[in-house]
Amino acid sequence: MISEVIVRLNAEQQYRMDVDRLPPMGNDEARRWLDDQFTSLDCEPLRPSGKVLLADKVLVVARAAGSRLLADQAWFSTYARATNTVLGRPVIKVDVEGMAVSY
Repeated sequence: MISEVIVRLNAEQQYRMDVDRLPPMGNDEARRWLDDQFTSLDCEPLRPSGKVLLADKVLVVARAAGSRLLADQAWFSTYARATNTVLGRPVIKVDVEGMAVSY
């Protein structure tokens, strides 16, 4: 089975990571890493209620990271591992421009 994470910033910028070739990440570690990135990148909740769903967190972290961090192979591989773990789907598409996460 193929496991991959695809982040599309816009029509010209797309990043893809084959997660099958990476070491697995535990659920607690993945959540903690995303929480740390959410905080360190000064992300804001998408919902007026302030509630942050995991898919929302994955999306806003990618948006805040932008091409600078997504192009960093080490950072992006950790992001892909964490995203794959917390969302638990084989193929995850993060469309930053369209503000959507699909499976």
